[in-house]
Amino acid sequence: MPMWRITLTAPQYPSGITMYIWIDAITGDTPSTIQNINILNHYVGMQYIEPDSIPELTYFPYIVWGMMFFSLLAFFINKRWFFFAVFLIYFGTSALGLYDFWLWEYDYGHNLSPKAPIKIEGQDYQPPLFGSQYLLNFKADSYPTLGGVAFTFGVILHLVAAFFKRK
Repeated sequence: MPMWRITLTAPQYPSGITMYIWIDAITGDTPSTIQNINILNHYVGMQYIEPDSIPELTYFPYIVWGMMFFSLLAFFINKRWFFFAVFLIYFGTSALGLYDFWLWEYDYGHNLSPKAPIKIEGQDYQPPLFGSQYLLNFKADSYPTLGGVAFTFGVILHLVAAFFKRK
């Protein structure tokens, strides 16, 4: 399941262009979504989105596997302190992942090419980490999807397990 989605809507794209961010890939609602977003990015000087060049998409799956391992280990160890430790690992990893995503958005939205066909002094094109924002005539919506919600639910379950685990 994808973890996050960013949708761009504008008068020329009334139904929107949606990009899905998975733990190991970036896709769109159509096969040409990434290409279309890259074309739009070109006009304002943003970098191309090239999933193969994003290292996080390579190593994040291993982090998720490690987190799953710690969850299973917590089940077998069955100690309150370990459930809480796994919660802290999940929470810290989640916070670092969101920070990394924000840095990725910041880089793409602020490090603009000086050769861009459209230049507006002081304008950046960073989509919001969470919520909606207008970027010129595009409305950018950025929200977690079912994968992100399920991951968050798993983090919360570890905290609940830590608190309700009997001694």
